[in-house]
Amino acid sequence: MKRGLFYYFFILFFIAVDQLTKVIVARSIGLHSSRNIIPGFFNITHIHNKGAIFGFFSRTESLLVFILLTLASLVALSLVVYYFFKTPATERAMKISFSLILAGALGNLIDRIFRGYVIDFLDFYVNKWHWPFFNIADSCITIGAILLLLIFFIRRPACSQSSSG
Repeated sequence: MKRGLFYYFFILFFIAVDQLTKVIVARSIGLHSSRNIIPGFFNITHIHNKGAIFGFFSRTESLLVFILLTLASLVALSLVVYYFFKTPATERAMKISFSLILAGALGNLIDRIFRGYVIDFLDFYVNKWHWPFFNIADSCITIGAILLLLIFFIRRPACSQSSSG
């Protein structure tokens, strides 16, 4: 298999996992209902997020916010696609990070376009403090972005002082 094909399968795999988990949650857990997985720490809770990642702007019913979030997603997706294709396949860590971001962005965009909202269900908490609900796509975006930042930090050229004589 050509080296570049791996990344396309990688993206498709995570889109499929994201969409499959959302369908399973939507079919097996009622909206706003939860299943306790690890008491005091983790639930599967079915919610509909009309906002951005981690629920930002989710309490609005505004068509304008929906359109702006969708457009912002498309612009961000376009940038990631551009850099994905610009990055050589030999830059494995960079390609993996872009692949994760693409998979996550596409997974949530599919929801936003076909459902009008994103299904979130991962609910981590301690006592009454809950991390914002999220899904597999959000996890892909977050992990890809962290990996990308680490790559940039590691590759950052060392500050060199020029000596003048």
